[in-house]
Amino acid sequence: MEPVSRHQCLIYEGSPSQKLGILAAILQRKLNEGYRCLYLNSAPMVAGMASTLAALGVDMASETEKGSIILSSEPVTSDGDFNSELMLSQLENSLDQAIKDGYKGLWASGDMTWEFGAKKDFSKLMEYELGLENVFRRRKELCGICQYHHDTLPKDALQQGLLLHPGILISETLTQVNPHYLKSNWPVDQNTSNELDETIAQLCRKRDN
Repeated sequence: MEPVSRHQCLIYEGSPSQKLGILAAILQRKLNEGYRCLYLNSAPMVAGMASTLAALGVDMASETEKGSIILSSEPVTSDGDFNSELMLSQLENSLDQAIKDGYKGLWASGDMTWEFGAKKDFSKLMEYELGLENVFRRRKELCGICQYHHDTLPKDALQQGLLLHPGILISETLTQVNPHYLKSNWPVDQNTSNELDETIAQLCRKRDN
């Protein structure tokens, strides 16, 4: 089943390890479709992803050696400061390299809390996500999932994440059209804030995926 959007968000609560199965299955599918796959997260989560993929039957040694799968916990910040322009530039360079290397494109997924580093300055989140959406619109070879962990992100970041993604990942095979996508300017009014919070709460209650 084709997703309704190539730019999706996963909003959830609880242990991040609970979502490894979904993300690994999607990564495996994109790998089989001919995409280079990039997963960005903390070292423990990278190790967990590698183990989960191996359990699914992925030959991690071979795919890693070929460069088909890149699991990275290397910081994407400079001295704890998140640089939106640098991150977007690196992502597009990775896409260019994937195509040059013969892949259909690049599938990427990263945890937003980890990407923004130790200082956790989420004031740059909207700038980054708007820039990222622009890259998705220009580059049809790019697809991916931004992970929003309710337990580690402030309310504003979660609301902005919900506003800025055309698709919401529900399960391995289901992506929901986001009714809140670009619905409002920021900051939102109280009614919109309440609507966003309710949707976020509903997504976080979906623990069976």
